[in-house]
Amino acid sequence: MSSLLVDNIGELVTNVAGSGEGGPLGIRRRAALLVEEGEVAWVGPAADAPAADGRIDAAGAAVLPGFVDSHAHLVFAGDRAAEFAARMAGEPYTGGGIRTTVGATRAASDGELRATVRRLRAEALRQGTTTIEIKSGYGLTVADEARSLRIAAEVTGETTFLGAHVVPAEYADRPDEYVGLVCGPMLAAARPYARWIDVFCERGAFDADHARAILTCGQAVGLDVRVHANQLGPGPGVRLGVELGAASVDHCTHLTDADVDALASTASDDGQTATVATLLPGAEFSTRSPYPDARRLLDAGVTVALATDCNPGSSYTSSMPFCIALAVREMRMTPAEAVWAATAGGARALRRDDVGVLRPGARADLIILDAPSHLHLAYRPGVPLVRQVLHNGVPR
Repeated sequence: MSSLLVDNIGELVTNVAGSGEGGPLGIRRRAALLVEEGEVAWVGPAADAPAADGRIDAAGAAVLPGFVDSHAHLVFAGDRAAEFAARMAGEPYTGGGIRTTVGATRAASDGELRATVRRLRAEALRQGTTTIEIKSGYGLTVADEARSLRIAAEVTGETTFLGAHVVPAEYADRPDEYVGLVCGPMLAAARPYARWIDVFCERGAFDADHARAILTCGQAVGLDVRVHANQLGPGPGVRLGVELGAASVDHCTHLTDADVDALASTASDDGQTATVATLLPGAEFSTRSPYPDARRLLDAGVTVALATDCNPGSSYTSSMPFCIALAVREMRMTPAEAVWAATAGGARALRRDDVGVLRPGARADLIILDAPSHLHLAYRPGVPLVRQVLHNGVPR
């Protein structure tokens, strides 16, 4: 059994509440960490570090859990840079460009889609993302949704069936018929490759009745629920997600007091909410839309996660550090809150307890920064601060 010691850590973010300096990040100073068989085997003072077969000297730098990106759309083809330029020139974002990507994705070969997924997954890993969720939703036929999830499952176990992304053009006048397709043959084809089911519950996409029908069909075959909710305006998505026990409602840009109260009502014994509000500031950055009010959610006791929403139209970034910086600058989160949301919060949104945390028994997914503190992720925006990544205990 080989072992690896990461020592001389100046600041170790464990996300173990009550450890080290306390607080949600559980920071330890002058620490070390032992990895065995892909898991964290020991955490403690560097002076007490056990012997190991190999060693990484962190040279006084900060070490954090790997980022957990719980919302991404990596299976697609084509490019929507012109659409981005048009938005920057003043055109509003309506979500209509999704159909452009649907056409390109349907026309792409498996090899082309696989190459894009692997390129973006590698790009995210270099920036410290060790766990990533990937959605379908740019195929919108039985065969294309199934192959999208099959390709996504080659790089992650966190795959989400999003056949209800938008109603495709060929069903524009027959939305009920499309919902029947999603709930029937499409779900049956997608089920072997998916862990989650999601719906874009928004004006111009799917209303509450259609969303409820699709999500409950997914639950009936064993898929857990996530919801795209309240991105373009107030709507029923957040409360529908709470009603159905969703792990996460994502976007949460336009919330009423009732929405916030509904999320807060899912609080559990550990002080976190069973339904997480996953915020996607890259989308607001790329669409010039109002940012979600993270402070309002946090002050109400709602668990918040951060994710990239990486997709070719509204948020073409794979950078969790960029999203952390946006959350601090634009959404009134503290650096500690943003780092927790990008690691442990993302894990909570995926209902995982083996990632987003550095404690014995957790997966040895961690990043070494080229900086002395987690504060630098927001303090030095745009700077590539991730010096080294360990994924399943293996240096990348």
